[in-house]
Amino acid sequence: MGKYLSNIPLNEGLEKYLNLLNINGMRETEYIDVEESLNRMSSEAIYANLSAPFYNCSAMDGIAVKAESTFMANEQNMITLEESKDYVVVDTGDPIPKEFDAVIMVEDLLERNENTVKIIKPAIPWQHIRCLGEDVVEKEMVIPSFHTIRPQDIGAMISAKVDKIQVFKEFKVGIIPTGTELIDRNVIPKIGDIIEFNSRLFEGLVLEYEAVPVRYPIVEDNYEKIKASVVKALDECDMVLVNAGSSQGREDFTYDIIQELGEVCIHGLAIKPGKPAILGKVNNKPVIGIPGYPVSAWVVMENIVKPVVRKAIYKEVNKREIVEATLSKRVMSTLKYEEFVRVKLGLINNQYVATPIKRGAGTITTLVNADGIIRVPQNVEGIEEGEKVDIELLKDINEINNTIISIGSHDMVMDIINDELIKESRGKIHLSSTHVGSFQGLLSIKKGESHIAPIHLFDVESGTYNIPFINKYLDEDVALIKLVKRTQGFIVKKGNPLNIKSIKDLVNVRYINRQKGSGTRILFDYLLNKNNIKKSDINGYEREEFTHMSLAKAIDNGDVDCGLGVYSAAHVFDLDFIPICEEEYDLLLKEELLESEYIKHLLETIKKESFIRKLEDLGGYNLDNTGEIVHIKQK
Repeated sequence: MGKYLSNIPLNEGLEKYLNLLNINGMRETEYIDVEESLNRMSSEAIYANLSAPFYNCSAMDGIAVKAESTFMANEQNMITLEESKDYVVVDTGDPIPKEFDAVIMVEDLLERNENTVKIIKPAIPWQHIRCLGEDVVEKEMVIPSFHTIRPQDIGAMISAKVDKIQVFKEFKVGIIPTGTELIDRNVIPKIGDIIEFNSRLFEGLVLEYEAVPVRYPIVEDNYEKIKASVVKALDECDMVLVNAGSSQGREDFTYDIIQELGEVCIHGLAIKPGKPAILGKVNNKPVIGIPGYPVSAWVVMENIVKPVVRKAIYKEVNKREIVEATLSKRVMSTLKYEEFVRVKLGLINNQYVATPIKRGAGTITTLVNADGIIRVPQNVEGIEEGEKVDIELLKDINEINNTIISIGSHDMVMDIINDELIKESRGKIHLSSTHVGSFQGLLSIKKGESHIAPIHLFDVESGTYNIPFINKYLDEDVALIKLVKRTQGFIVKKGNPLNIKSIKDLVNVRYINRQKGSGTRILFDYLLNKNNIKKSDINGYEREEFTHMSLAKAIDNGDVDCGLGVYSAAHVFDLDFIPICEEEYDLLLKEELLESEYIKHLLETIKKESFIRKLEDLGGYNLDNTGEIVHIKQK
């Protein structure tokens, strides 16, 4: 087809697109009630119709007096004032009669009788009086043009008797999800269906950009139906986003529809993910084709849609906060694209450490879990471990600063600890887990990349867990927080249809393994050697999963027959389980961190009844030693 595959750098493409759109012209305006104007932008200056206050009024409870008649009062000369002749009683907000020019607070009145008061302090002219127009004077400007109206602005306008104001019309962004495979979230999915959620992602982002999202129904992959939806959206909105169908497949119609209705300005940006974006216009309205993968879509929304919307509503793009961090793992890149790499971020020894996470364009949860983004420039092959990098924050820096960074082995227990920590601290302390296996977790402690590392490393020679590996690879004082003993075994389909009883029965079944460096992988390799079974005899030995849950789900789905994992994962999916051994799943950390407040919170959390009860409900855990600390001194 060859309709695109231009490779225009992001900034160059955006500048070109904005110039072609020519969206500097004035938007349409409308008059609205002042009470409905919050967050709207004034299109002209707004002036007071009434002074505030519009009469001279008392600022205090007391009496209104003629200041001149009080000048002789002092502690040696008490003056008596007569009501009506020398003063009138006023409360806060009461008008001041023309013949009076000061107010004496009730607290300064002495020997007050029915019609007289005595004073020993003189009044200064216009003291305690709010003069006419003190806040704003009639015909004076209250707010200027191009001003985003805040709550205090509404209050000021109402006080100045402003009823209707002229504002720019809201900028509406139409959102059209396309794809025959898409279903609404309320529909029960069947094989081949995909629950549509990108439009909700776009809706939230458009609201963040301070525009008005308009979601349209899902449209199947049909040229005329998509075209009709685009035409309708163009009639009702100021900008249109077409989600999916932006590439070159047989049912990718967005390019041709935009070209038929208007003009395709750019098709293909030098970004990853997000390359197949389509930047077009129809009747000078932006029409953007956005890739269907959610991370690709997010990148295009943040880097193309956002600046277009913000320019259209006469506002600058709000830059994300940036912090400098040390990269914990090499990031590979390509010379062709500017890449957006999601990372976890932790404050370790008063320095930020960034750990890259999954880079798949279809994994929306990586955006949920990411703390920030690294932009790897085009024409750069990658960034080496240990280099300083700028991180664009996706979370509040205070949350990151109060997060315990965990890198190591996976277990559901870590998610439960995180939730319990958050609840106990009312959202102030979090636990961020990256699942890379026990051995990589141990190395993360060695390199100062994490606070804690969940590990369960079985030493073949001693038949014990964790400490032999610590003594071999670490050269500083550390500690182990005993977390749980957990049951490892073979997870199989309900009813164990292949009658798997031991590792010897795995030779003729479809197996699924854990990743290299994980404690489970080390245990499996030990069992193979012990039983004289070659790795090549295991069908699926090279297929890897990074968590016990994903391993168990693959078995539940029928993709494989068996895998080595923990009982709790089998229990969640109602699978059968053949126990092999009980292993020690501990938290490794540097000795000095035991005195930190967040580790103290963690220790309190894992001893709480609510935490213990949740693990007992899952099953497969022994909590007899939970919370005990083992100090490991290095010579």
